[in-house]
Amino acid sequence: MRFFNHDGFELAFIDEGEGDPILLIHGFASTHFVNWVAPGWVKTLRDAGYRVIALDNRGHGRSTKSHDPQDYTPEKMAGDAAVLLEHLGIGRAHVMGYSMGARIAAFLALAHPEQVATLVLGGLGSGMVEGVGEWDIIADALLAGDPEGITHPRGKMFRNFADQTKSDRLALAACISTSRALLTPRDMAKIRQPGLVAVGTRDDIAGRPEPLAAMMPQGEAFSIEGRDHMLSVGDKTFKKRALEFLADHPLEGTR
Repeated sequence: MRFFNHDGFELAFIDEGEGDPILLIHGFASTHFVNWVAPGWVKTLRDAGYRVIALDNRGHGRSTKSHDPQDYTPEKMAGDAAVLLEHLGIGRAHVMGYSMGARIAAFLALAHPEQVATLVLGGLGSGMVEGVGEWDIIADALLAGDPEGITHPRGKMFRNFADQTKSDRLALAACISTSRALLTPRDMAKIRQPGLVAVGTRDDIAGRPEPLAAMMPQGEAFSIEGRDHMLSVGDKTFKKRALEFLADHPLEGTR
């Protein structure tokens, strides 16, 4: 892995392959490896002729951890992504985010539209503007001393995921309290880049993809059949649709 510095954080990233660049932004409690390498996204995109960049968000993976909630706003994390592209000398890139990473990607497109050629927003649909709920339960589960005492299914799911990824649970609890800032339909209408919104049909966290895609001037919706929030990310049909979308909107055709 390689590292760059921004806003007092040392941030880890990978940079593989050649071709049009695509920046991958992972979800809450995940890492670049768990979200993008293990499910085959990096290989799939690299084999399709893309230069793949993926970072560990602040508070996650091998990047610096903070226990201050104010360090985890979507604006600040989008700033990390913008600086990474600048660090690599990349003027414009495709950007793909999953769940929290989709929110960060949308904030990046609003703050730095010149850097974002297209958007793939996975694992977050209408929840981008309506909220996704129950996150206080997840924060409590992350901070619980004994995981056996956690009874709420969603809280237990995220606690188990955080433990499996050997995450800093205090950092994640801080992150979850401020990383959920909502965008408005008016905000989404300002995202004029081609966008693909993909959500699993069994995902009870993200909200449906169609309403969010309809708010975007060039938005398209895709339902990942039979998949929940955790299983959607590696789905073969999602990969196929994302590759088709990227091929339909090459970098030189989206200026």
